[in-house]
Amino acid sequence: MAIDKEPISKGISPSVPSWSQKWSRNASLELPQVSIAEGNVAPAAPYRSAAPGIITARTEDLFAMARKNSLWPLTFGLACCAIEMMSTYMANHDLDRMGVVTWPSPRQSDVMIVAGTVVKKMEEPIKLLYEQMPEPKWVIAMGSCATNGGPYYRSYSVVMGVDHIVPVDVYIPGCPPRPEALMEGILRLQDKIQHDARRYGGRTAERPPALPGDDTGSSS
Repeated sequence: MAIDKEPISKGISPSVPSWSQKWSRNASLELPQVSIAEGNVAPAAPYRSAAPGIITARTEDLFAMARKNSLWPLTFGLACCAIEMMSTYMANHDLDRMGVVTWPSPRQSDVMIVAGTVVKKMEEPIKLLYEQMPEPKWVIAMGSCATNGGPYYRSYSVVMGVDHIVPVDVYIPGCPPRPEALMEGILRLQDKIQHDARRYGGRTAERPPALPGDDTGSSS
């Protein structure tokens, strides 16, 4: 009477080969085939239906898209606007979700946020920090003081706007502006970065030069 014997590999993990299979070190370390489809699977990109695996764009547009979504602002508080700027980084607004990460050094920063009253003693430090920032770089004037002197208009010790020291790209009004205003200013700066890339591309010589005025607020 013949007795059917069960195979030895029954009940053993699929990653372990049976005696009848050829053994190899790599095969013994592989996961079972059924486990490959498990876990998080990224959905297919929507552009693959139109042009699978092909994207056509200018290098200036791609660089501008990367720059505007990874802004590293050099932030230093000069007055009460700095409190609103700091609250923008808190969990209630969270600028990290917009790709904005604050940075304490000008060597790697590309955006300067001037938040507060600019006194004449701060002219040289602001100018020095701006010159230490690598190109391309942008400046945001946050609040009425950084825009036009604010309540200290025509004061003997206050600069009538930081644009008399460095060129400004975005002005944010308010005394002080709310965190939502700063977020709106950053969105406008992102639009400007993308627009300048389409208009000028890599030809920085065609951009209009900055014409800062003197400390009293009159244009030179």
